Amino acid sequence: MTAAANGGTNADELRSTYDGEFYDDLDDQVRASAAVIAPLVVQLLHPASILDVGCGRGTWLHAFADLGVHDLVGVDGPHVATADLEIPPESFVAHDLREPLDLGRRFDLVVSLEVAEHLPPDRASTFVDSLTRHADAVLFSAAIPFQGGAGHINERWQSQWAAEFARQGFVAVDAIRPAVWRDPEVAFWYAQNTLLYARETSAGEQAPETAPLRLDVVHPDQYTRLRTERKAVPPLSLSRLLRELPGAFRRTFARRLGSGGGRNERSQ
Repeated sequence: MTAAANGGTNADELRSTYDGEFYDDLDDQVRASAAVIAPLVVQLLHPASILDVGCGRGTWLHAFADLGVHDLVGVDGPHVATADLEIPPESFVAHDLREPLDLGRRFDLVVSLEVAEHLPPDRASTFVDSLTRHADAVLFSAAIPFQGGAGHINERWQSQWAAEFARQGFVAVDAIRPAVWRDPEVAFWYAQNTLLYARETSAGEQAPETAPLRLDVVHPDQYTRLRTERKAVPPLSLSRLLRELPGAFRRTFARRLGSGGGRNERSQ
């Protein structure tokens, strides 16, 4: 899971949200997932050049480099420390991902994994345009509703992202998820969300288009986590409820409870 510039924040605030601890906590899962998925992508597309938009420290690009891809560029916000990069500093471009991106060149593949949910909803179309401008194939994943995570401000179903890509002439190819769905080395968010988008003129050789209804899926590990978290939340007590209410409404509510008015109204 990578981090990107997010609405109304500056570099210092980005560093506060996406600090070293943020990347450290995810490092093992990201690295293990990349070790499984990157070879599948290389076998499918044979890319000689890759752009990672929202690259974080460059862990995914490092995995592609290990497979022999050396024309690599990573883009992310100014919060990423150069000293922490897993790619050469000259391969990194600092850019506010809320704004259009145009590097003035094309790549065989663009990668953007678990990034788009960190950007404001009104920048979704701009972001997809930035991705599709640079290649005819985009490896993309983004958090679904209720997935949860630091800085998530635009969680959407994959069918909604597919509609954004369709406006750019790209179709969804569900070639990765079936191959890694039950792989314990792949973090559930990648297994659940990763799709390949291909420009319509080049998609036919890779796989048939996936029906939009089938794009929106929930991984068992995601479902289990949500259920576990829900059970862990203690029931809301009356005293806590009163504390959460605005002052004037709280006082009125308390008086009505004390006078029995609430009970009388409910019995009518």
